[in-house]
Amino acid sequence: METRPKNGLLLLAVLGGMFLAMLDQTIVGTALPQIVQELGGADLYTWVVTAYLLTSTITVPLYGRLSDTYGRKPLLLIGIALFLAGSVLCGAAQDMTQLIAFRGLQGLGAGALLPLSLALVIDLFPPNRSGRVQGALGAVMALSYIAGPFLGGVFTDTASWRWAFLVNLPVGLVVVAVVVARLPYAPGQGRGARPDYLGIAVFTGAISALLVGLTEKGLDGHSWTSGPVLWPIAGAAAGLVVFVLVERRAAEPIIPLELFRNRTYALANTASFLTAFCLYAGVVFLPRYFQEAMGLSATDSGLRIYPLMLGMVAGSMAAGALISKTRRYKPWLVAGAFLIAVGSLLCAGLTADTSGPALAGWMALLGLGMGPMLSGLTVAVQYSVPPRFIGTASANLTFFRQIGGSVALALAGTLYASVVQDRAPLHGPEAAHAAATATVIPWLAVTGAVLALGALLAMPGGRIRALDAGPGGSGE
Repeated sequence: METRPKNGLLLLAVLGGMFLAMLDQTIVGTALPQIVQELGGADLYTWVVTAYLLTSTITVPLYGRLSDTYGRKPLLLIGIALFLAGSVLCGAAQDMTQLIAFRGLQGLGAGALLPLSLALVIDLFPPNRSGRVQGALGAVMALSYIAGPFLGGVFTDTASWRWAFLVNLPVGLVVVAVVVARLPYAPGQGRGARPDYLGIAVFTGAISALLVGLTEKGLDGHSWTSGPVLWPIAGAAAGLVVFVLVERRAAEPIIPLELFRNRTYALANTASFLTAFCLYAGVVFLPRYFQEAMGLSATDSGLRIYPLMLGMVAGSMAAGALISKTRRYKPWLVAGAFLIAVGSLLCAGLTADTSGPALAGWMALLGLGMGPMLSGLTVAVQYSVPPRFIGTASANLTFFRQIGGSVALALAGTLYASVVQDRAPLHGPEAAHAAATATVIPWLAVTGAVLALGALLAMPGGRIRALDAGPGGSGE
């Protein structure tokens, strides 16, 4: 696709749509107590989050692959339409069952917004600018992870929880108008091919079962061997085996397995999965520390975590600029993993009395390390695959990050609860929650960072010649 003038307006619209989709992963958490109080259905409350996570995660690879085949514009508009329809219906929901169903519809649309935004950067901007623009996209991702809980708290405290959904409408309509007017239609490279219906069906079933099992594991009181956890995960494992067999025979596979033979592509996706441990350790458990150990409100805890967000924004923007300037991504990714490990280890000293400036510094280090993972890994995968797989590559990177986050939360939930249970009778609830945070963040983030560092060091690390010629090349 040719680079057109005034693509800046289109980029802003795409960034806005991506921000809304990611915001809705976290904005509901702080509003849930009020939602349950008004709608009832306390036994279903986790499904308000899970329904969105389920449908948005499953559809990410599907939208990416279909956009490579049929073009970005129609798939992006379909995704935005479904997302806005789900948002309006969520805002009008009258009971918990309706809200869960409409959250699922919202997620069906949200799955298009992030991967297609990442892919459009390659389509719309010249190679020598793509690193910087991916840095901007990574910064928006960082902002959305932190802003969600804060905005959810603000809407709930000052207006109504329904505005956590209805706020999507005006922004979303502007995005639609700009995309219709500014985004040229470029046909995909697989028109006329029969979609991989069997692969889609098997993939949907397997990943749904996996996410249900991991969600159940994240709930207090469920062990890995309990029925609600074990059977869905076992079913998912069997389903994924079937999926690989189906994809090997499919004419147009929904996830082309041949891509994983590419060393850079495979290792970048591995690093995306592992660094999600670090990301979720910070954005989930630090707000909990502020609320449970320090007694702050949801709104105040959202403000206190801003050093993490600012670090992520700065790290993503800096990595994007450095990649564009040096034509290399590996040094900045390796440096990011190292900063994550250092910041996480410092959090092991967290107590209820830790000073604000010290914790702000630790969070800033974590954020500076995470930032390059949000922009640099995208550049790595997009320039390691042929142009016809750009959408697929962008989508799979997002997919592995979201699955990694689900695995991380499942692993951490039991550990956090057990530390609180052991420490609370001896030291009080505030100290217990501080100790749990000081245990979970280093355990999750250092493990993820060290394993990701190994994957990154094994990645080819030469000059990205493709930045001079376009996507589809590889490092030396």
